[in-house]
Amino acid sequence: MHLEIITPDKRVFSGEVTMATFPGTKGSFQVLNNHAPIISTLERGRITLRTAQGEQSLVVEGGVVEVLNNQIIVLAEAVVS
Repeated sequence: MHLEIITPDKRVFSGEVTMATFPGTKGSFQVLNNHAPIISTLERGRITLRTAQGEQSLVVEGGVVEVLNNQIIVLAEAVVS
C-alpha cells in the first residue's frame, strides 16, 4: 500500500507500507492491504506504520485519513516531534 502523510507545511511521509494504525476519533483502527474504502477523522494520537525497514511512529494533532484502492492519504493538522 502507498501511504502519504501531509501537513499544511510539508509532506511528512510518502512510501510503501504493509500496515498502518491510526487514532480515529471513535477509536484506533488498523489498515492492511486490500482494506475496504474508508474516510475517518483523526484525533491527537500516534500513527504507527510498518515498512520494509521496520516499524516507525509519529504523533499527529488530528486530521483526516482516506483509504481507497491500497492508497492511504492522511491530511494532518500537525505532526509533533
